[in-house]
Amino acid sequence: MPGLADHSVSRVAAQRLRRRHAGLRPAGRPATDRLFFAILPDEKTAAAIAERAERWRREHGLTGRLLRPEHFHVTLHVAEERADVSLSGRIGLLAERASTLAMPAFRIDFDRVLSFRNGAFVLSGDETTIGLQVLHQRLGDLLDPTPRSARRFTPHLTLLRDGKHVAEQDIEPIGWTAREVVLVHSLIGQTTHRHVARIPLGCDLRSLG
Repeated sequence: MPGLADHSVSRVAAQRLRRRHAGLRPAGRPATDRLFFAILPDEKTAAAIAERAERWRREHGLTGRLLRPEHFHVTLHVAEERADVSLSGRIGLLAERASTLAMPAFRIDFDRVLSFRNGAFVLSGDETTIGLQVLHQRLGDLLDPTPRSARRFTPHLTLLRDGKHVAEQDIEPIGWTAREVVLVHSLIGQTTHRHVARIPLGCDLRSLG
């Protein structure tokens, strides 16, 4: 019965998607480790972002805790979420796939702040983040070359999380020149980020020891 088989496949796929969004392994265990590709601001820019973010936090009456400057990042792709499993093999594979990335260094500027529905208070942009859109697409094609419809991607940098909603507002642009993509190993719930590989834009792979 093809109809029944198709329904079963769709149901399994939907279950897998729900588990991924919930951060769960098939056995129901919460994910403990995440691998994601990101663009990070340089130290000076991160400090400037933190200073302005604290000002916005006060202006809008937000009480959420600011992310530490060293944790500021723009996520490009979440590549893996697992529970208590060694990721060393996956790190090497993902870094190797990304090593052929063809993309020059480019300027990023965020010119607005707003709250997302999930409570994230973020830096965002439109025309000023086109380079991130291009990078997201090119990196995604390397990680998963299977033809598919355009992946939804909204470039942003999370500053904090808060239950109060802030409407979108323009700000004086703040940005930096992106010179590398970083593969980050995040220990979920522990606010720990490990930079496990770096892919310089326009160059070859450099992995961390």
